[in-house]
Amino acid sequence: MEFSAEQIASLLGGVVEGNPNAMVSNLSKIEEGTEGTLSFLANPKYTPHIYLTDASIVIVNDSFIAEKTVKPTLIRVPDAYSAFAQLLEIYQKYKNDKKGISTLAFIASTASYGDDFYAGEFVSIGERVVIGNNVKIFPQAYIGDDCVLGDDTIVFPGATLYAGTIVGKYCTIHAGVVIGSDGFGFAPQADNQYKKVPQTGNVVLEDYVEVGANTTIDRATLGSTIIRKGVKLDNLIQIAHNAEVGENTVIAALTGVSGSTKIGKHCMIGGQVGLAGHLTIANGVKLAAQSGVASSLKEENQIWMGSPVVPIAEAKRTFIHLRRLDQLSKRVQELENKLAKLSE
Repeated sequence: MEFSAEQIASLLGGVVEGNPNAMVSNLSKIEEGTEGTLSFLANPKYTPHIYLTDASIVIVNDSFIAEKTVKPTLIRVPDAYSAFAQLLEIYQKYKNDKKGISTLAFIASTASYGDDFYAGEFVSIGERVVIGNNVKIFPQAYIGDDCVLGDDTIVFPGATLYAGTIVGKYCTIHAGVVIGSDGFGFAPQADNQYKKVPQTGNVVLEDYVEVGANTTIDRATLGSTIIRKGVKLDNLIQIAHNAEVGENTVIAALTGVSGSTKIGKHCMIGGQVGLAGHLTIANGVKLAAQSGVASSLKEENQIWMGSPVVPIAEAKRTFIHLRRLDQLSKRVQELENKLAKLSE
């Protein structure tokens, strides 16, 4: 499909500068722009590319001032990055706008689903499952008994939702995700064996949650493991049983959250962070990549770093001292040699 600069500007609430009839049918990075593509300029370091790109339309900030002739038609908006993200969201929605049920899908007779439902090949939907409107379930996904999926949720290929999982509206569950597998609960026995503790709870994802590929979220021993509204989880994350992640918190790849740990609202957790069990993390906390958290963090809106974590300013000072450790060691050795000579 083709769209004109005027149509795109109308959609974004922007202002056209150049040819309002310029047409595009694809998207591109500004440094790789070709005729017929739409791009954007948000990061100032890419500004030189706007004078060289062959893209037909470029979205720019209102504040952008051209220092040379610009070939593409411009669409000026308050925030070019957010505007382009809005377009990508529309484009993605258009790509995923599938409807209908494959003849190779299995849907239990007691399951129900709403309007504009899509189930791809080899999808399996269990007993008493309740699915809302405009839900898309891509091939080879498994939805266990008694699951609930809210309106406009997408489940990508190969995802697995164990029995009793509850997913809210506008959620995205990427390929290979496992939600509701057993929590890691084993009771040590006198003979050094381990007795499995049945995991009888479930997992609840509230609205607008996104779960990245191959992430796992364990069901609770009792009650629910809860991922609150607006949470964004990257790929390859482990959320253990009875954990809770607060609203609008974002967690990067390879992070592990141990059982019964409660993470607050609006937190930002970097990659490869490890959190021990039964902790409380305050609202607005930021954890630098590879941090190790062994005790609760109760101060809101603080930045932590290191393993075990310390306030980021202290972590940076420690890092500087560590870099100088070899020099300090040599100075200490020199001083010891001098003292030895004086003693003689």
